[in-house]
Amino acid sequence: MPQRFRESLALLLIILLPFHAFLVTVVTKMILGPGHAPMTMVALWKEALLGVILCLCLFEYIRDRWGNGFDKLTIKRTRAAMDGIDWLIAGLIVLSLIVTAMTHGDWKLYAFGFKYDFISLIAFLILRRVTWSDACKSRAMHLLLMVGGIIAGYGILTFFLPQDFFTALGYSDLHSLYLPDAPLAAFQQIEALGLRRIQSVMSGPNQLGLWLLIPWSIVCLHPPFGPEGLRASNGLPLLRGRRGVLAGLIAVAILLTFSRSAWIAAGVILLVVLWRNVPRKAFKIILMQLLFLGAVFTSMTAILAPQLILRQASSGDHLRRPLEAIQMMIAHPLGLGLGSAGPASNRVSDACVHLPAGSDASWAKDRPNLCVFVDDIQIQPVDRACHCPSLPENWYLQIGVELGILGMALYLILIIAVMRWLAASGKRQKDSAYRPFGPEGLRASNGLSLIALLSFLGISIAALFLHAWEDAAVAYTVWFLVACNGFSTPRRLF
Repeated sequence: MPQRFRESLALLLIILLPFHAFLVTVVTKMILGPGHAPMTMVALWKEALLGVILCLCLFEYIRDRWGNGFDKLTIKRTRAAMDGIDWLIAGLIVLSLIVTAMTHGDWKLYAFGFKYDFISLIAFLILRRVTWSDACKSRAMHLLLMVGGIIAGYGILTFFLPQDFFTALGYSDLHSLYLPDAPLAAFQQIEALGLRRIQSVMSGPNQLGLWLLIPWSIVCLHPPFGPEGLRASNGLPLLRGRRGVLAGLIAVAILLTFSRSAWIAAGVILLVVLWRNVPRKAFKIILMQLLFLGAVFTSMTAILAPQLILRQASSGDHLRRPLEAIQMMIAHPLGLGLGSAGPASNRVSDACVHLPAGSDASWAKDRPNLCVFVDDIQIQPVDRACHCPSLPENWYLQIGVELGILGMALYLILIIAVMRWLAASGKRQKDSAYRPFGPEGLRASNGLSLIALLSFLGISIAALFLHAWEDAAVAYTVWFLVACNGFSTPRRLF
């Protein structure tokens, strides 16, 4: 019964997580009225629920390990349960304490950084120490598919809904801006085109695109994209049946986020699935078909609407900010302390908008506290210098700025070790008598490690261009899927 209760709470958490921004926005308006920033106490529900789940896991772990007292054999067995991945996480946390104490020493800022960088890792460290039933794993995949279809469908609908609909729910009347003391914007727009980037029920289009990589990994591993679907279509998979509809909805929603990082990650996931599941000759044919379609799409977009891909301001940031982060790492090889870069710095910095040269900034005059830069020249406010957040636009460089070269190296080793661990587990499942693919795969849950690997790979690739692990829905869900593999593989890092 305790295990079933713990698993039910975990499933409830991963179902509700993607709806977090939507629920907090609506509830805040219901309680405080329009125009208010999300209520902190309401926004902490996910950490509270996660805390309950982790406490149940710790109780179960301690009961199973130390139920017969603290004899030497029990203590030795408990120590042996720590593998290389656990030691890497522990080492990163210890390093963060040392670097922060030696640098800014602001423990409130450290707490913000700890939330984004380490809560999901600690949750993984604890969750992997208990058993997760096959029924729980199977339900998790079914529920993620169902929720993914709902979120994708609603996201496509929001592409056409009027602004009044969103303000009635409690969203801001602005778009594309994050203001710490204001409601969430309902969508972003692509610079001069005025074209929406959907975010559905989430806090931004990038967050939506990255979370959709999880259900996208599931539909890619099963028909119409699994081996059966590929054989039936003799080439590009055909969208048939309910899973075909889900695949189509999720693909369209990822497309409408206009998140180039999510596009790249989704493409890599699909290619990995094709590489694993089809003969090499067929793979080459399918690859040529996909490359042809991609070339046609890119060419037509570059001719008709080049801003969809080029986006001068955004592309400039993706080049400039990582270079700035590298320079900061060279200047401070030991790091600047946890929270000094990335999403945590948003919490203690001004809200800044950077516009390309020649842009009209008059629209911001009715918001005097908003820091506006045109071609790196501060236009407003005129009575003080703005302190903008440090956003490297790369999760690994963010860790490097915070924890130094050693911290970034340890984090990269952790990511590679987890992917190797998942790949080894998935290979054994693929080679076993019970196949993880096909219609029986979702019922059996044998494909969970492969789904976790694909999702983890996609997010890790997107982290090269975004702060991909900052969103709780993405981080908690993916690390939960990884944790469900427990200690089923050798404990060596490499």
